[in-house]
Amino acid sequence: MKSNARHFWLMLALLVAGGAVINAWAASGESRAERRPLAEFPAEVGGWRQRGGDVRFDSATEAVLRADDYVSRDYVSADGATPASLYVGYYATQRTGATYHSPLNCLPGSGWTLNDAGRVEIKPADGSPVFEANRYIIEHGSDRQLMIYWYQGRGRAVASEYADKAYTVFDSIRRRRSDGSMVRVLVPVRGPEAQALERATQFASQVEPKLSAHVPD
Repeated sequence: MKSNARHFWLMLALLVAGGAVINAWAASGESRAERRPLAEFPAEVGGWRQRGGDVRFDSATEAVLRADDYVSRDYVSADGATPASLYVGYYATQRTGATYHSPLNCLPGSGWTLNDAGRVEIKPADGSPVFEANRYIIEHGSDRQLMIYWYQGRGRAVASEYADKAYTVFDSIRRRRSDGSMVRVLVPVRGPEAQALERATQFASQVEPKLSAHVPD
């Protein structure tokens, strides 16, 4: 009986202490990291050059996305043979309910079908650790594109939305930060899918090292 009583009081003390820590964290607010606007993301990355101006969404789309900052633009490879589309949506905090919109939810609603789900390794051009990204073939009528996307923020790049949510909770407590981004790359499939995948991963490997100035570690 004494052992059970000690266990009860120990658990109660831990719960009270945990609640005090959470309340103190909530009262102290969230830490904000210094960053540059995504509009200043380089127009040239590893030989890929921006083509045209930045795309701005209409107010209805922005209201759905609820991103604090975003960039959507097209690039073309150094040889001019391959276009690539880049989208980065940044959220300064996810404590208010604003969070990433997974392409798995958004694209089907716009008439796209997603096929050949898988993962692909991205090797950042600056020699940073290799990470996994999601890979899909998306189709809308005769339009076929290879899509790569991942979640990045607070020094991590991960494919899994669930893993990213777990890291967000952990960093919210440990670092008082829940900021982060969703990064998406699209390359048209005009021949073998393997060729489109190679171009998409090559472009992604050049993009990722440039993100830290805009999506803080």
